[in-house]
Amino acid sequence: MKIISSNVYVGPNVYANFPVIRHQIDIGELENWPSVKLGEGFINGLIAALPTLQSHGCSYREEGGFLRRLKEDEGTWIGHIWEHVALELQHLAGSDVTYGKTRSSGKLGCYDVVYQYKQRDVGLEAGELGLRLLKHLMPKVVQDALVTATSDDFDFSEELHDFIRMAQRKEFGPSTGSLVSAAEARDIPWLRLNNYSLVQFGHGKYQKRIQATITSETKHIAVEISCDKEDTHNLLNDLGLPVPQQIMVYGVPQAIRAAKKIGYPVVVKPLNANHGRGVTINLLSDEQVGIAFEEAQQFGTGKAVLVESYLSGFDHRMLVVNNELVAVAKRVPGNVVGDGKSTISELVDLVNLDPRRGIGHEKVLTRLELDNQALRLLEEADYDENTILEEGQLFYLRSTANLSTGGTSIDVTDIVHPDNRDMAVRAIKAIGLDIGGVDFLTEDISKSYKEIGGGICECNAAPGFRMHVAPSEGKPRDVSGKVMDMLFPLGSEARIPVAAITGTNGKTTTSRMLASIVKSAGFTTGMTSTDGVYIDGHLTVKGDMTGPTSAQIVLRDPSVDFAILETARGGILKRGLGYTESNVSACLNVTADHLGLRGIDTVEQLAKIKRVVVEVAKDCVVLNADDILCLQMADYCEAEHIFYVTMNPGHGLVREHIRRGGLAAVLEKGINGDMITIYDKGAHIPLLWTHLIPATIEGKALHNVQNAMFAAAMAYSFKISLEDIRQGLRIFNTSFYQAPGRLNIYDEHPFKVILDYAHNPAAIQTITDLALRLDITGKRRIVMAMPGDRRDEDIIEAANITAEGFDSFICKADDDRRRRGFDEVPQLLKQTLLAAGISESDIQVIPSEEEAIESALNQCEKGDLLIILGDDITRCWKQIVHFNAEEGDATTEDEPSHTYPEKLYEPIEHKFELAEGQRLVHDERGVRLIVEHDEESD
Repeated sequence: MKIISSNVYVGPNVYANFPVIRHQIDIGELENWPSVKLGEGFINGLIAALPTLQSHGCSYREEGGFLRRLKEDEGTWIGHIWEHVALELQHLAGSDVTYGKTRSSGKLGCYDVVYQYKQRDVGLEAGELGLRLLKHLMPKVVQDALVTATSDDFDFSEELHDFIRMAQRKEFGPSTGSLVSAAEARDIPWLRLNNYSLVQFGHGKYQKRIQATITSETKHIAVEISCDKEDTHNLLNDLGLPVPQQIMVYGVPQAIRAAKKIGYPVVVKPLNANHGRGVTINLLSDEQVGIAFEEAQQFGTGKAVLVESYLSGFDHRMLVVNNELVAVAKRVPGNVVGDGKSTISELVDLVNLDPRRGIGHEKVLTRLELDNQALRLLEEADYDENTILEEGQLFYLRSTANLSTGGTSIDVTDIVHPDNRDMAVRAIKAIGLDIGGVDFLTEDISKSYKEIGGGICECNAAPGFRMHVAPSEGKPRDVSGKVMDMLFPLGSEARIPVAAITGTNGKTTTSRMLASIVKSAGFTTGMTSTDGVYIDGHLTVKGDMTGPTSAQIVLRDPSVDFAILETARGGILKRGLGYTESNVSACLNVTADHLGLRGIDTVEQLAKIKRVVVEVAKDCVVLNADDILCLQMADYCEAEHIFYVTMNPGHGLVREHIRRGGLAAVLEKGINGDMITIYDKGAHIPLLWTHLIPATIEGKALHNVQNAMFAAAMAYSFKISLEDIRQGLRIFNTSFYQAPGRLNIYDEHPFKVILDYAHNPAAIQTITDLALRLDITGKRRIVMAMPGDRRDEDIIEAANITAEGFDSFICKADDDRRRRGFDEVPQLLKQTLLAAGISESDIQVIPSEEEAIESALNQCEKGDLLIILGDDITRCWKQIVHFNAEEGDATTEDEPSHTYPEKLYEPIEHKFELAEGQRLVHDERGVRLIVEHDEESD
């Protein structure tokens, strides 16, 4: 068995709309060894190692379903078993994951194993540990047949313990995790900013941040005061709040003198530490004070230690959020109760059998341990771990009541006396914290401290939430919800508008057109594209930035209030989307490109990849009604509206959609040219003549007409005004500086040069069509190439397309040959052109891009059109601009009339023909096409 490839999807993907891990595996000989054949030893061993697999329903959708699959008939195969084991290991480590799927990839013995994860490293390690466990449990004859040897000293219980410890370091702690859950419940997006507890809530300019329970609204000076226990003590004391006597010391003799001055019993603790680290209470002698001083110095960040009077009573944590007491927990130190027959060590083991106890923050409670502090308390009581306590005798193994050291918590929020409530709020308000924890000692929290006494031990910034959200006893409190309500009050925004654009061709130009419109409407845009990441029109990161990382760059930028995310096939295949949802998504087209790569061999498979972008749209999807693969995506949409774009004014389905009140952008013929028209709830809204959009070259570049229609449709879906849409399209042009490599025209030579990045047959078809529509007095020339990783049939198709539209050809190669020979691609282009009837005298092969362009520029004459399909766009443009040919007179053409005719078009409608297995569905969103298909079985 071997893992062929692995993908960690960070967002929505082809398998699920949340993060999953996919392993593509070849199980080899194990194809002949389903679970029943592996034997009872394997099955029983797996159940013994992971008895909680009993809860997995699998395809039976009921408890015990997966175990039935293991034992019934032939059983199930190792990939499916591995999926369930990886999920259960994560569950044991505290991750709430349930989704998994294993499917054959079409080749015998090869499977795609997919399972959910919460934290990347934990998910991957769960897979590795699960695989080691399964190999360890296999019969010896199977182990011998495996390529990978198994370890004889494999100890699963020890490995599981180490895995859970690792997971605790990687996963969110209980406080951060509860805040993330509260955000999800309120539909507030979040992004993890590091491997620890730094989290961003909200997108763009609306973002807030937390680190543990410190928020971006927490004042730094307040944290500094709370961390300095002497400053906190003095500040509260000056306000008349109940605090113990306190003296700061720097050595053991000074600590002993302070203890005597205050009077025994005393407490010794570090000046600045948390979670009860280094705190020793109820000290009764000079010797104990000396030992406690040394321990306190180990946990503090400086030499200073505090000695303070010991307050008796129960330890209470009072949590204040936004000047409101939201929860109070009574904390009890970790303890055991004697039964008259068990040793203390055995009693600890019995306590740890409680299913609520786990390692670290794995569960509601933490396991008790007989560590140094527990042994010291035993020694002080003249006990050891083998001592047998009398029945009912209570013994504390901790001097403090922190949950992280095995303590328990009891919610007492509802019985707090109003005086104690006001005292806690005053204390946190005095320090200046937005979230603060008051450690308050009193015999009875339901009675006023003014009557029975009590005192504040500490005030903490970044208080833990675990004792409140999951108390050992009492009512859980939604304290994290209070924090979210503070950060995002009712009616405030957390999300910025997100537009997502995918398709084979036109993505970048459409993104730039939409950015131009959005900027005209007054937004600060963040845009991802194949050129880079742009913030407010300025390039911040250069390169192909159409994957999940670039999307998160935009969503994390605090200046952005509108995101435009070009999303390409490659990023979706490798890592999924970098966002969980969009407001408006568009799929421009699906044509053959990158086929034969990463398991995508057909345009139908390619459409399924691009459909992911459409599936996450919430408000509206914009689809190309002239592309059947785009049209079929409508049935997979959850968005409120479907917005069709068509260049065919008689499109039958779109006309029916319009009659039912649906949204559509239609290119309509008029007396004065072509008009982009929007339909909304039956209203007919003329938007703009295409010849008024510079990027369309007076309406002749039909692919940019279509791109403009998509940009306008998306902008309209965001309720941007018609005037802003018109203005954004009018000021956008395809200059090299505004849209590099996208129909860049240079007219300063005696001939016209167009530079474009067309790199697949569909894109090359649009360029060829444009060349034929332009009025040229000379020759039509082309410098062409195709990327080396494209299939031979794609390269041949591209050459055949250009054969119909040009007079002269120079065949070159891209700089990166992509495993092709030096002149393999240009020679293939040449042979195809010859076969298409082009004279050999009209074809040149010049593999170097620079030399090919230089030769083409030198051959051009006045009135010619030269189209260059470039690779290194910047270098190509510099060659064009700095070419030393003599300048000729530029030809000018009459500007088309801008007058709107009264009658835009003659109504026409073409019947929409349904293929076998297709049907139309009518609903409140209009009309959509459905393709009947069989459901996959589990």
